[in-house]
Amino acid sequence: MSAADQSDKTQLSISEGVLLAHALVARVADSVGVRAFFIKGPASVLQGLREPKTSADVDVLVDPAGLEVVLQGLRERGWLQRPVDADTTTFPKHAVTLHHPEWPCCIDVHFRFPGMEADRAACFEAMWAHTGEFDLAGQTVRIPSPALAILILALHALRSPHLPACRQELAHLAQLVRRQAQAPGILDIAAATGSLAAVRPFLQRLLQNPQAVAWPPASTEWRNRLLAREPGSARLLALVQAPWRDKPGLLWRAAFPQQQVFLSGNIYADMSVRGQLMQHRARWARFLRALPQIAGDLASGG
Repeated sequence: MSAADQSDKTQLSISEGVLLAHALVARVADSVGVRAFFIKGPASVLQGLREPKTSADVDVLVDPAGLEVVLQGLRERGWLQRPVDADTTTFPKHAVTLHHPEWPCCIDVHFRFPGMEADRAACFEAMWAHTGEFDLAGQTVRIPSPALAILILALHALRSPHLPACRQELAHLAQLVRRQAQAPGILDIAAATGSLAAVRPFLQRLLQNPQAVAWPPASTEWRNRLLAREPGSARLLALVQAPWRDKPGLLWRAAFPQQQVFLSGNIYADMSVRGQLMQHRARWARFLRALPQIAGDLASGG
């Protein structure tokens, strides 16, 4: 048997890698004394909150104060941070993505969750109070309670409600909420985490008396996430909303992105001069094709 054949036989599958990476991250977080719990992924399937599906990565939410400690622990084990767009105004960050050349999956280390807009530390404490232990891949890990897990899954789907898969997930979650009478518990957690505005389209129709809730307005960041459906739309939104002194810089970065913008989408992207020129051309082609839809979305969004 050749070395290549042996390598193929010992390569982890994605599902195996995801399960083992949960155990790895849990052990790393525990070894450095940082609280962490796992969101979405296989635990949600095993809880019966999601239809069976293979996860492509690991999603873990860590105590924001211990984020760098956990990242360092994973770096020491060979995990590398994926390049990201440096423009945090246009693309507010909520997680750090790590990859490993010998693992088939990535790890998304969250320090906040989109739609939850309470103070990060207070938000984590509110969520931590609704987590419990769960056995996964031979390791005891922490996962959200059903109410918190449903809130997180709903917020995730509400970011792209125009997609059929997200609409299907929201319908599935709504059935669970009605069957398990979870709406009051979800409401309490949403209030504590500052996610009432974001989860309102999902939750208000599941409450017996939604008029009694003081629903706050959605934040600019959340509204922008909903409007940014097409390639280039997030940058256009940022450009329109930015003060005049910031517009030239935003326009320059949009027209001439740095290399990490291309690498953030594909870490193996061709960064030769020819490769970058081809990616620029493809990027502008995607933007021009999407421009009519972007214009319509911006007009309907006010």
